[in-house]
Amino acid sequence: MNSNKYLKYLNPLSVFDTKRTRTIFHVNPTVIPERVEATESKITIFDYSPSSFQEVQLNQVTDTFPFKENNNVSWINVDGIRKADVEAVAAHFGIHYLIVEDIMSVSQRPKMDEIENVLFCLLNMLYFNEQTGAVETEQISIILGANFIVSFQEDANRDVFNSIREKLRINHTKLRLSGADYLCYALLDMIVDHYYTVMEKLGDRIEMLEERIIRNSNTRSLAEINSLRKELIVLKRNVSPVRDLINGFIRSDSDLLEEKTTKYFKDILDHITQANELAESYRDMMMNLQDLYLSHVNLKSNEVMKVMTVVTCLLAPATVIGGMFGMNFDNIPYLHHQYGFFIAVGLMLFVPIWMVVVFKRRGWF
Repeated sequence: MNSNKYLKYLNPLSVFDTKRTRTIFHVNPTVIPERVEATESKITIFDYSPSSFQEVQLNQVTDTFPFKENNNVSWINVDGIRKADVEAVAAHFGIHYLIVEDIMSVSQRPKMDEIENVLFCLLNMLYFNEQTGAVETEQISIILGANFIVSFQEDANRDVFNSIREKLRINHTKLRLSGADYLCYALLDMIVDHYYTVMEKLGDRIEMLEERIIRNSNTRSLAEINSLRKELIVLKRNVSPVRDLINGFIRSDSDLLEEKTTKYFKDILDHITQANELAESYRDMMMNLQDLYLSHVNLKSNEVMKVMTVVTCLLAPATVIGGMFGMNFDNIPYLHHQYGFFIAVGLMLFVPIWMVVVFKRRGWF
């Protein structure tokens, strides 16, 4: 049992996770944040042609330089971003310094550029943390050149490209028979497809939250609504700009993109458009959940007020009768009657019972 999952509810402020809010909204494009350089980098080369394949693990970026001129398609993937490594690769492969700045940036908006005979795109891979329920991001930069692709990732322990690696290891697959532009399409398509995995996780949480609100809503339900809305903001912020990124590839006249590859990028465009629409639907669902929560709270309040009103009405006859017989007058009917007390008590019981019957027939409760 994970005790940390429940300990956070002991602090009322932690329930609403204001620290997460600061993390999401603390973005100032005029201030360039400093990237913490990776202590080590992992470099993987996939060098292939229709008839040959080579997978190499390297320790230094300078060892990747010979793969530029070997006439095969080379995918150079660097896990762990260090400024010296990025600048060395850029200098050898003819990558403009503006692209280097984008690679070294933090919390950059997804974008696509065409500078000096290379196509560059930057976007985020998304992951769903099951323990914290948060959408986590990892920035990836992809550079498409003549017969090569250079990609920079922040985390060496996870990505979404394992299926692509497996296809490259198999002979006569479409990846092996196609050029670098098709590999670029495959990488982008895999990133976009993984967005749906994250969205399915969020969708499951929204559905479970809706059931809990209908059954028994409380302050924790409001906190979960608030938390999910923040994660949807992260999702929307990273998914929405990718549509412009893919449109950039479709509209590009670069010689690096074959005409037959354009239809594949159009397929990604369809997927990212659907993802945007789904994200909008999730946002509408969260607004509806908030309205449902408020309606449920108001319904509870109305039920309480109705019970209190009924109890007050049922006690009113007894209060009136007791007040009348408690007045300091000598001539009150049945005041000195031997059965006067029992008559008063009988009236106090009969009138409320009669009122309950009338209320029930009218459907007031």
